[in-house]
Amino acid sequence: MKNLTADISIDYLDGILFTKNQGAVIVGRLTDGTNLNEPPRTFSKPKDPWFYLHAQEIVHSQPNTTSTELIPLVEYLFRYDRGAFWAARGAFDYFKTPFNSLTRRLLDSLMHTRVLYKAQDASSLSATYYIAQDLSLLFPYSGDLINHCTQTCNIWPLWLCPLKPTPHPTINPFPASGHGASELLLNVGIWGPAPTKRRSEFVAINRDLESKLSVLGGMKALYAHTFYSESEFWKIYDRQWYDALREKYGATSLPSVYEKVKGDLGAKRDIKGRVLDMRPLGGAYGVLKAVRYRYSDEYRRIRRASPI
Repeated sequence: MKNLTADISIDYLDGILFTKNQGAVIVGRLTDGTNLNEPPRTFSKPKDPWFYLHAQEIVHSQPNTTSTELIPLVEYLFRYDRGAFWAARGAFDYFKTPFNSLTRRLLDSLMHTRVLYKAQDASSLSATYYIAQDLSLLFPYSGDLINHCTQTCNIWPLWLCPLKPTPHPTINPFPASGHGASELLLNVGIWGPAPTKRRSEFVAINRDLESKLSVLGGMKALYAHTFYSESEFWKIYDRQWYDALREKYGATSLPSVYEKVKGDLGAKRDIKGRVLDMRPLGGAYGVLKAVRYRYSDEYRRIRRASPI
């Protein structure tokens, strides 16, 4: 994959690792479509396959080969929307619901990323059940991280995405000290149910992944929970620069980035949290919130403005 980043004819590049030994590299090139004698492939309709399942089927049926398809640009850009990459599969497992083309089609209105995130946030499952980590590091160390992930939580698929590092100072991922500031990173997306139902073990798994990433000189993307202590967090991210930025824009009264992304490291859960931890109450509450959002005026306005 790293070699492909130097190919200027490639407009889009990412990868899916289905198992330790099998995956797909997805290459996108802009075209007017006149050089392909086939109908466009879509992924936004209820009858369409989820993109990752489509890619997996190609890998299984045509191993070690290249497959070319014509996909409208908007469909390509939003190809992971249905199923939220593959995160929605965890909901089927949670409710012990068959995972097949029929159930995915019947539940399609709830399977778009925006709706799924509403369910996840309301259910609090990301604090006790579902691992969501995006770990960025230099390409040569990615194999060590993936092997460690296999031993620790054995979650598949994994998403692979090359990243151009953000110039320092920043809280976005950048190469560790001693490496070139322009050297490419690889983001490894680890999204799936934890291999435990015990909250203490869930926290320990997340902290173990974060610790391994630090050993390998990597950094997390701060969109999901982190399980660092505050002192650990600011050893990785530039607090002096960040505090100066908050002071400059009069934001010191607002929660810090650490306060926004910190996970619960073991503090006693409140009554609502303990109730939501009880299966299937947390998931059911998330579904209720998702359904209400799916049929809200807010969501309808967003869908009207959406290109797909």
